[in-house]
Amino acid sequence: MAKTKHEVLRVGGKLKEIITVHDSKGKVVHHFMQPLMVEFHWKDLFQVVVGASLLAIPVAFTEETWRLGASLPMNNIYGILALSLAFVAVFAFYHYYKEQNRIKHYFDEFLKRTILTYVLSFCVVGLILFLIQQAPWETNALLAFKRTVIVTFPASMSASLADTLK
Repeated sequence: MAKTKHEVLRVGGKLKEIITVHDSKGKVVHHFMQPLMVEFHWKDLFQVVVGASLLAIPVAFTEETWRLGASLPMNNIYGILALSLAFVAVFAFYHYYKEQNRIKHYFDEFLKRTILTYVLSFCVVGLILFLIQQAPWETNALLAFKRTVIVTFPASMSASLADTLK
């Protein structure tokens, strides 16, 4: 029966997982290294921005979204915001932190990835809506916030997905 040993080392500034497979006598059968993608790096930040743009652009340009932002009560907006954060967190957990209970050791990185993904998505959406004059931050910040939260929901999902590309 083969046994595996997992070690985590920092190589070139990034975490790597070294997996060693031993046979039943303890002899090394296979030895390999793979990236341990639990930290949020600059590359991830750029991928999140591009990913958020992918769905923010088509959704932000729809009149239905603008009307929804004007008509939904704040409790619904807070619900959409919470649901967005929950989806990003669940996606990040299952993609990066579930294996070998990595969440215990990298909880700060998990929170950072979740919050940065949402905040960056929110900023991208807010900028797009502002540029097309549908987020009047100076004159009606509440309307701008509501519209931005609505469009950030799909944008944060595409940002999370783009972040997984390596």
